[in-house]
Formats: sequence, C-alpha cells, structure tokens
Amino acid sequence: MLGVLNPIALQLGPLAIHWYGVIIASGVVLAVVLALREAKRRNVSEDDILNLILWALPFALIGARLYYVIFEWSYYQANPSEIIKIWHGGIAIYGGLIAATIVFIIYCRKHFLSPWLVLDIAAPTVMIAQAIGRWGNFMNQEAFGAKTTLHFLQTLHLPNWVTDQMLIDGAYRQPTFLYESTWNVLGFIIIMSVRHRQGWFKQGEILLSYIAWYAFGRFFVEGMRTDSLFIGPLRVSQILSLVLFFGAMGLWIWRRKQQTLPDYLEGNTLCSAVK
Repeated sequence: MLGVLNPIALQLGPLAIHWYGVIIASGVVLAVVLALREAKRRNVSEDDILNLILWALPFALIGARLYYVIFEWSYYQANPSEIIKIWHGGIAIYGGLIAATIVFIIYCRKHFLSPWLVLDIAAPTVMIAQAIGRWGNFMNQEAFGAKTTLHFLQTLHLPNWVTDQMLIDGAYRQPTFLYESTWNVLGFIIIMSVRHRQGWFKQGEILLSYIAWYAFGRFFVEGMRTDSLFIGPLRVSQILSLVLFFGAMGLWIWRRKQQTLPDYLEGNTLCSAVK
C-alpha cells in the first residue's frame, strides 16, 4: 500500500498550497483556453470572454460556498471561522453554476452579446473543468460514497494510488468523485465532437445538452454519496438534478417550436445588429 496522498502540494513557510486549489485552478485554466479558441470562431471577442471570467469566477466561488454553507448552517453557525476556509473543501457545484450563469446573463445584456451563445461556448469547457476539479475532492478524501470492499475497487482496475486513497476512516469507499468525473469527460467528448455539425444545434442547445447530461449523471452519483446536503429526507442535489434535467429537456422542445432561433454556428449577431 502506498498510503494516503498528501493534500498539500507545496509548503512555503506558513503558506500551504493545497492540491485541491491547484487542481481546480488547472481545470479553470483549461476551460478558459478552450473558451477563447471557440469564441473567435463565433464572433465573440477574447476581451469579452476574459472579462466574463474575471466577473464570473469569484461570484461562482462565492455562490458555490454559500450554497454549501446555507445547507450546513447548523455546523457553520457554531463554527463561523470555518466559513471562509474553502481550502478545507465544502463547495457545491450547483451553487457555483447558478451564480456564474446570473453574472453571464447580466454581462451579456449590457455588452450586446447573445447570452445563449456565450453560455453555449462556456458549457463544454465548464464540463471538463468540473471533471478535473473532482480530483481535488479525491486529494481531500471527500465526495466519496458508501463503504465497499478492496475486492470491488480492484475489479474497477484502478491504480493502487487511487484505491489506497479510498481507504477512509478505516473502510474502503465508493469512488463517487471518479464516477462523476468520468461521466463529465464522456459528456465533454460527445459535445465537442458534434457541436460543429451543420444544423444540429440552435443557440442555447449546447448549454441545454450540458445541463441535461450533467444533471442526469449527478442524480445517480449523488444517490451514492454519504455527504449529501438534505432538505428533510430528500437530497438537495438530486431534487435540483431532476428539476434541471426535465427543465432543460422541456425548454429545448419549447424553443424548437419557435422558428426564429439562430444556429449555433452563426455566432454572435447582436453586435452587428446594434451597429
């Protein structure tokens, strides 16, 4: 056995740089690079994408943390100093996505960008960032599932360093972080493979594809986790997953009945219309 991996990547005196932050930052950087490349093709300036990220990222982190804190308020009320300690884990992806989407919409309205188009550009890049970010949970030994056996983990053909990290509190755990990460990677590959097919997507439908794909997988993964946020007996993320999945599918159908939707490949037409 290799033992538990050190969650600290680098120690500089009193300053500790955690793998959790390094991994999440790496996912964000990759997402930015991919979004900038696609923005050029869709007549959206790099400056707008960078400005959007500069606005959305801090609000996304705040939203992700607030979402978690609100549903774990009994703990944080008794330990208020822990609220800002995001490096200890405890962020909710759905909270971050909601906050970032609000920022995107407001910015686009003010700068004559199609919110649907910009969110289409961002959606698959966010998906791969989420897939990478789940490995931050792995380093923190969080977002895991119920107890399982070493034999079961070995049937998944995981490397020893992954299996060893799943030994938590004296028992092996389901690697739910890995299930969600794998699901997101698969969704990313599919969406990236088909998004440039002529006539396949109206603006907004790549976003809706991402929402439906992620919510469908998250519903099942959440059911296996042991650290879910609850409202009474119900898991918050499962409720939200159902709402988002059926909402995305319903909105897709409703929008398709409108015959004036621009194709995704047409890019941003609002700026030229304003001129």
